[in-house]
Amino acid sequence: GRRRAGGPAPRPGHARPGCPVTPVAVMDVLQVTALVLAAAGATLVVLTRDRVRLVLVLSAYGMLLAILFFVFQAPDVTLSELTVGAVALPLILLLTIAKVGKPR
Repeated sequence: GRRRAGGPAPRPGHARPGCPVTPVAVMDVLQVTALVLAAAGATLVVLTRDRVRLVLVLSAYGMLLAILFFVFQAPDVTLSELTVGAVALPLILLLTIAKVGKPR
């Protein structure tokens, strides 16, 4: 076969001439960013003391986890996490806090 004058064709996911950013590099940056945000969110959940604020932070953390799963290309887990971690669990906890009342 003939070779191109510019050399072999670029492999999928690798930089093309004149294109300094590769799709693989973009995904790596997104994945690392999502992991760092998830770690920061988990730390914030652990450090929150007020019950109502904790539920709100926990809901935001559920959203962060859903984004993390989406970035790692797991849409089924993303939908489950959105349903349970970002909506159902915080709603149940808020209802429980309202029923039990303030601590003594």
